[in-house]
Amino acid sequence: MEIAIVTGASSGMGKTFTRQISEKYKEIEEIWVIARKKDNLDYLKKDASRLRIFPMDLTDRKALEKFRCLLEREKPCIQILVESAGMGIQRKVEDTTVEELCQMTELNCTSMTAFLGLCLPYCKKGSRILCLSSGAAFMPQPGFAVYAASKAYVLHFARALRVEQRGRITVTAVCPGPVDTPFLEKMGGKENMPFYKKPFIACADDVVRKALKDSEKGRDISVYGFSMKVLRVLCKILPRKLMMYFM
Repeated sequence: MEIAIVTGASSGMGKTFTRQISEKYKEIEEIWVIARKKDNLDYLKKDASRLRIFPMDLTDRKALEKFRCLLEREKPCIQILVESAGMGIQRKVEDTTVEELCQMTELNCTSMTAFLGLCLPYCKKGSRILCLSSGAAFMPQPGFAVYAASKAYVLHFARALRVEQRGRITVTAVCPGPVDTPFLEKMGGKENMPFYKKPFIACADDVVRKALKDSEKGRDISVYGFSMKVLRVLCKILPRKLMMYFM
């Protein structure tokens, strides 16, 4: 059975990936969608077809073990894996609880890596993996330090995995700027964003469409929008101290 898997599928980028994969790749027999809340996953059926729902907390090791057993039992062929689950808190480290700091690194780094490790043996030659990083990964971000650092991990991990899997699997790191999704609202909404980030806000449909296209073309990174591409270049050529000073 040929499948796609999308984590963080109940809202935002994950929900958009689910819908576009359902519309675009008719050869995929099932799309396995994963998120914590079953009700939100059930609601996805209005926008996408061929869904198989897995209400699951990716930070729960027992849940991961159950999923590993399911993979062993069913032995699916994973054509597309989208690692979209993540969380972010835009706040100084000193103003963030230890629990919140650990939740970010656990979900964005540890659980993402563990889940990918479970799925990798079931990816075939020609399979594609998309790891949701962020434009925040391009440089350290005061006031967003843990999130930016966790997404830098995702970016570097995806690029290294891509080389390890060269000739077999395509791995693409998706690095958007701010995207107009509920994730943005959880961080205070567009009104409370730093002024320099507002021009970078993008539509989720456009970001996902480009990410899937870049993945098809075998690209190692997908950066949506001219502004984000310019920022990526600036982060390469300007001193980090200078960039962080302006932020």
